[in-house]
Amino acid sequence: MGSTPANLESSLSVPSVQELASQRPNRVPARYIRDEDGDDIIGTNPSHPSLRVPFIDMAKLVNADTQQHELQKLHLACKNWGVFQLVNHGLPNTSLKKMGNQVERFFELPLQEKKRWAQRPGSLEGYGQAFVTSDDQKLDWNDMIFLKCLPIQDRKLDLWPQNPPEFRGTLERYSEDIREVTISIVKFITMSLGIQDTHISESFREGLYSIRMNCYPPCPEPERVLGIVAHADNSGITLLLDCADFSGLQFLKDKTWVNVEPIEGAIVVNIGQILEVMSNGIYKAPVHRAVVNKLKERFSIVTFCYPSPHTDIGPSNELIGEGNVAIYKKLTHAKYFSKFFNRDLDESMAPKSLQSKKRKSIGESSSAVQEVFRSIEHATYSVKLGAMLGVGWRWHWAVCHYAWAYHVS
Repeated sequence: MGSTPANLESSLSVPSVQELASQRPNRVPARYIRDEDGDDIIGTNPSHPSLRVPFIDMAKLVNADTQQHELQKLHLACKNWGVFQLVNHGLPNTSLKKMGNQVERFFELPLQEKKRWAQRPGSLEGYGQAFVTSDDQKLDWNDMIFLKCLPIQDRKLDLWPQNPPEFRGTLERYSEDIREVTISIVKFITMSLGIQDTHISESFREGLYSIRMNCYPPCPEPERVLGIVAHADNSGITLLLDCADFSGLQFLKDKTWVNVEPIEGAIVVNIGQILEVMSNGIYKAPVHRAVVNKLKERFSIVTFCYPSPHTDIGPSNELIGEGNVAIYKKLTHAKYFSKFFNRDLDESMAPKSLQSKKRKSIGESSSAVQEVFRSIEHATYSVKLGAMLGVGWRWHWAVCHYAWAYHVS
């Protein structure tokens, strides 16, 4: 067995997938193969036309004449899918394309140049891969650079690339723009729940924003690897900008993987575990993954958005009482993330009245992530979830590992 870090706040160094792909191998190295032992072939084909990730129009949400109808659409999207594509969000296409261009230019740099901003021991931040915790762990087919962006005092500028020259300034403006979109969409999400208090949405004004920029190189056997293993985000909410013109992001819907077809100018928004908890399980943090392409390289920019560190993580008071039982207990922000990074998010969030009850099946549960909080620690969750879903492909032990919330010391 290889060495294993004490928690998830660091990652072991592994070879660059881009460099591996540049050698044009005919076969995928064993550490990346996911279809062993009878597991299903990883599907990269188009989804059935009846399964389409919902669209939400921000312009209709802010218009008094169309707001109620669009709020109902938003409610159903968050309840039934946990994800939607947001259009007319206010960010110009030129700004989005500029950010995408800077990311692409960074990954085009020679490897040694990119390594100037490589991850440091004991940290996930910087260029490399994330959550590699042992020397024999299966690896994702991607390279990434992950940076804390807001608040400003959290930035480690020695890890912010100075090449390409406009990278820093572009990322700084992009993160500030994304924060404004986040505050707005969270406000409408809470409105769709019937919550009148703006405390939740305003907590994102002083929240934590971290951005992961991904490169998924071409792969000779795309059906045997994953760009990112199946997981649910431990954020409050996640906003993804897909820089490709072909699908690579998939969400699990009714035991079926559904492709998110890129739409120019749209931002993919998915519920994170924190908002699921705050909604008392009404809205869901969906399981999703990334697949790769045989011929084309794909880039994406993912912003993980968290409420203020002073905000407790628990169900909204407006959603409990009068017969509505709290599914989750309330934890402080620090306690919540401490437990996550020490792999101790087992029954911490569940009231004692629920901890002894037999878990529901995945079809009956409010969502996959609820099982994490109720009774399954992260080390065993992936195996049990895979069995409940009735799917044959291998689940990584950290299926809900993309929290990116290591802001808590």
